[in-house]
Amino acid sequence: MLIHQVPNPLTQFLWNIFIGVAIIITLYTANFYYLAILSRQHKKVKSVELQDIPIVTIQLPIYNEKYVAARLVNAVCALDYPKEKLCIQILDDSDDDTFDILESLTVSYKQKGFDICHIRRGNRKGYKAGALRYAMKFTKGDFVAIFDADFIPPTWFLKKAMTYFCNPKIGLVQCRWGHVNEKYSALTKAQALSLDFHFLVEQQAKSNTDLFINFNGTAGIWRRECIDDAGGWHTATLVEDLDLSYRAQMKGWKCVFIPDIVVDAELPVQMNAAKRQQFRWSKGAIQCAIKLLGDVAIKKIPVNTKIQAFIQLTRHIVYPLVLTQFLLLPILLAAKINLYVISGLPLLTIIAYLAMGPIAYLVVIREMYVQGWKSRIISYLYLIFYSAGICVNNTVAVFDALFGKKNEFLRTPKFGIVNKNDDWRDKAYALPFTKTTLLEIFFGVYGIIGIFVAIFSNNPVFAPILGIQVIGFLYIAYLSISHSTFKKGRSKNTRVTTKSEKMANSYYKIALAGIIGLIVLGVVMAFQEYSATIYPLDQARGLLVRIQATSDISTIHDDLKTVKELLPTHGNPVWIFPTESTDFGLMQTDLETMLSTIDKVSNTSPDSAAFHTAMTNVHTEATALVSNLLDATPYMYVSISNILFGCIWVAVIIGIFAVLKKKRERLQSYDDEN
Repeated sequence: MLIHQVPNPLTQFLWNIFIGVAIIITLYTANFYYLAILSRQHKKVKSVELQDIPIVTIQLPIYNEKYVAARLVNAVCALDYPKEKLCIQILDDSDDDTFDILESLTVSYKQKGFDICHIRRGNRKGYKAGALRYAMKFTKGDFVAIFDADFIPPTWFLKKAMTYFCNPKIGLVQCRWGHVNEKYSALTKAQALSLDFHFLVEQQAKSNTDLFINFNGTAGIWRRECIDDAGGWHTATLVEDLDLSYRAQMKGWKCVFIPDIVVDAELPVQMNAAKRQQFRWSKGAIQCAIKLLGDVAIKKIPVNTKIQAFIQLTRHIVYPLVLTQFLLLPILLAAKINLYVISGLPLLTIIAYLAMGPIAYLVVIREMYVQGWKSRIISYLYLIFYSAGICVNNTVAVFDALFGKKNEFLRTPKFGIVNKNDDWRDKAYALPFTKTTLLEIFFGVYGIIGIFVAIFSNNPVFAPILGIQVIGFLYIAYLSISHSTFKKGRSKNTRVTTKSEKMANSYYKIALAGIIGLIVLGVVMAFQEYSATIYPLDQARGLLVRIQATSDISTIHDDLKTVKELLPTHGNPVWIFPTESTDFGLMQTDLETMLSTIDKVSNTSPDSAAFHTAMTNVHTEATALVSNLLDATPYMYVSISNILFGCIWVAVIIGIFAVLKKKRERLQSYDDEN
């Protein structure tokens, strides 16, 4: 058990950061449970029967979605709503086969009497928000419905959703997302549960009260007057939906969430696609926080609404905080800082973590699903690892936003995957893994070291806490690599693979083999390092334990000689917080003293007082050395040489990425020229 000691200034500083981070994370977690309580009110939004059926413009922003675009258009044209009251706008910025598919569909449905137009801007300025803003001048009627390419609205959608615009101050009706491929894999199950938490807890709670909800970018209907009054679509952030909905609500408009209207959509099945989506959401939310929080603070809105707006816009800051806590935990454990909830009571620490995490979430899950909640428990297990592993990806997104880095709006590719047997790997749009994967590997390796530190510092209660995050990091990294490809994919109607594509795929395979080789090399080197530095300390500690239990002069003498050979002759592994107890030179001096004591009593009678005194001294010294070696062992994992090797190891992998990226750009430019 760790003994709480007065830390040095650096340790105290790190301890203060750790506690501050823990408090902030706890507050964000507690707020989720507060919203879970609010969501249980199940307040019904008033609706009325449609007397006069209004004209509705349906906007379908699409960019390179050849696998799902036709499915969306067909679903929209199948809506049970009068044709003369529908204006369908296909906002197509595509530069691949999607254009031909949509052009053919537009002609076909025009011939059937639909008011449908295929709008092409000629550029992607402003990305999705730019396309929506451009199309506003062509809209008809007072209402605008928006669907992303992977959504499948039910036939009754418009007739049911439009009944909720009975109040003239309702500017947005947001509907719930369904999941057409939830059971496809562990990844889709985790994402589905995460989205259900958002809709059935957060959106439901805020719609029940005066709190701000956010437009989710799709499966919603806007009042045209609300969009105009709020200033229209802005392109300054990656989440134009969140931006517009907050500006509208600050203008006094009411946005409501209708959980009973479910629009099925396709979840990302490729890890790199899911990470891209999470990156965009995280970065965009922080961009909106920077843009909007000043206005939220000065507007005349309830204090609770201000607080919840702040929490929603900044909640992604939790990801870098979690990583900070993850990095600090092994350091503080090695520095003998007591991190138990109540000093010396690890059981209460476990109970606290379970109560604030899994137990509370299971209660929420049971409340969310009237039926089938038990089947969601396994999904929650997947979500734990997914949420832990995605921290690195989303942390990069947060810092991108804070530092004002401009990024292209990168859509989340979808492959038309619905059934469990559907395959996406040979299709276009599959993404290669990014440099973020290297960071995930780094944090996974760091966490493994942290687990050893927790065990050797007599704090095994923290090992499973670190272990969950380690599994998450390595799981995300593994899927990022195994789901990766540079192939653009081919279907029956696509062109023959170009020379540059073949070369790019070859380079990808070589690079992947190189990275796997480096990982194997790292494992081998780590094993050799353990054998050379850590294992001798374990052997020495075992011999010292035997010395504690025996009074045989010959055995003690031989064991002490062996321990002297096993331990380094000098040096102190604790280079961060050096202590005398971990100085190997002093340990060697203690061993010499013990040998000298044994030599002096080697010819003394075992029944003499001098012999008993000598044995007591030797046993006491052996006990002290065992304690010293336990203190020193964790730091052997984080020696300067290991850190340098780790940096070089990561640098080489990054170098492979850099060379690969440069080669890929050359090949792409070659394709463009030819």
